[in-house]
Amino acid sequence: MDITTDGATLVLSGYFDGRSTAQVRDAIYERLYAHDSDVVIDLSLVDSVDVTALKVLAAATRNAERVGHHVRLRGCQPTVRRLLHLSRLARAVEVERAAAPA
Repeated sequence: MDITTDGATLVLSGYFDGRSTAQVRDAIYERLYAHDSDVVIDLSLVDSVDVTALKVLAAATRNAERVGHHVRLRGCQPTVRRLLHLSRLARAVEVERAAAPA
């Protein structure tokens, strides 16, 4: 799992699964609390994701809302969206709508 930052956006690439959740969680909370800002998590370069990883995103969303911030997911591939719905975590996270093609 590689994590790069672009302003308030965390760009994840690679495999986002149980092995990388601590790394991603730390990056999210560092951005939320150290920079006192909302966080956008770009998943467009993520090869695969599992439910454990999605639970980390849901927990980060809840914790951010408690302090008046937002965590928003961007670039969710169809497989990620499907897993969010199957796991019933779609209600727990904020997903940006994809821009309509021009």
